[in-house]
Amino acid sequence: MKALVYNGPGSPSWETIPDPTIEDPTDVIVRVDTTTICGTDLHILKGDVPSVKPGTVLGHEAVGTVAEVGSGVTSLVPGDRVIVSCITSCGSCQYCRRPMPSHCQAFGSTGWVLGNSINGTQAEYVRLPYGQNSTYKLPEGMTDSQALFLSDIFPTGFEMGVRYGRVTPGDIVAVVGVGPVGLAAVATAGLYGASKVIAVGRTRPRIDKALEMGASHGVSTKDPDWFETVMNLTDGLGVDVVIEAVGVPETLEQAFRLVRPGGHVANAGVHGTSFSLPIHDLWIQNITFTTGLVDTVTIPILIDLIKAGRIHPEVMGTHEFSMEDMMGAYDVFSNASKHNCLKTVITNS
Repeated sequence: MKALVYNGPGSPSWETIPDPTIEDPTDVIVRVDTTTICGTDLHILKGDVPSVKPGTVLGHEAVGTVAEVGSGVTSLVPGDRVIVSCITSCGSCQYCRRPMPSHCQAFGSTGWVLGNSINGTQAEYVRLPYGQNSTYKLPEGMTDSQALFLSDIFPTGFEMGVRYGRVTPGDIVAVVGVGPVGLAAVATAGLYGASKVIAVGRTRPRIDKALEMGASHGVSTKDPDWFETVMNLTDGLGVDVVIEAVGVPETLEQAFRLVRPGGHVANAGVHGTSFSLPIHDLWIQNITFTTGLVDTVTIPILIDLIKAGRIHPEVMGTHEFSMEDMMGAYDVFSNASKHNCLKTVITNS
């Protein structure tokens, strides 16, 4: 089969490798019909994720068709269409039963193994350990483009942003960073009754997309008065819930500036450098700060919301490619601002 192989920092290649085979009774082999590229994949290519060894197939998001199942799999059969979760869950360890499968103990300390410690989904086929615990059947009529971003991006914005931020009816919510994760938070914050959802970003096209996906207000940090603009929307009190969806110290600092006493800062961005927490200012403010790796346990909820017409994840798929043009897809996604790209949709035609 063909696959996108990581050969070390700055060295990916689209090459032929052996097809995956059943190794354990709980394995499922899935034909990847549609996949995408995540910002984490770009971090890997920069050499920022040392757990990923040369020779690994990248990718942790996909929609596909079950091709083969192990002898221990009872709930899936060949031909089933499934969403592949970015998190692998054994279903029986302490963390999976909590449920917090992001820290599944079957592979060590994390449930993120696809495209990390084992071969991932940017390939024609993928082997899924504990496959029936780590996939979700697609309802009849749901398209790949509707379901694809439920593998990772939408659950991340929803779980790490909205749910960890404990959004409640009437809250004013600010989402700092309106890339794919931030847009997912924007699209789901209103479901919990937020009175205002303020999209805070840099570029106007992404702010406009946030307004399209449910934000009530859009503010650009390129405006020298952006902070005052947001504060005026809160009558000067500050924001109830700030969702940080970028993953750099600057935006986390902005989040702590915007939050009101008694509010929540929910970190949904992936940080690669340390951050000095201004605890000398924060301790007296009664602020709750949360962070974490997505569990994807809300995928069934998000499927129902798509069926009900309440969310439309497919609008984030701005650029389409065939698998044979995987390198072209990486070139566009690596230069997302130049191409006004949010997410790629890569099909196995």
